[in-house]
Amino acid sequence: MTSPQGKKRASTMSNDQSLISRVSRGVSQSPIIHQTKRAASDAAFVSKKLIRSTGRAAWIAGTTFLILVVPLIIEMDREQQVNDLELQQASLLGTSK
Repeated sequence: MTSPQGKKRASTMSNDQSLISRVSRGVSQSPIIHQTKRAASDAAFVSKKLIRSTGRAAWIAGTTFLILVVPLIIEMDREQQVNDLELQQASLLGTSK
């Protein structure tokens, strides 16, 4: 047999659960919560776009550097080696430049 105390406890628990669900539903439908979720979603969207465009800019800068600057550095190094070699040969031959 079920005691009256057991029925009362079950009834109280179901009332508590329904109250909690009603309150949580009310809070989740709050305009402040809705605005906060929307702001977070917008911030995530903007961050994703910013990261993507930054990655593209980095790719463009990197490939431009490799195509234009690295060959220039190599050529300047070769020119310096040629100048050093000419100075070395001039000092061996006794002529000054």
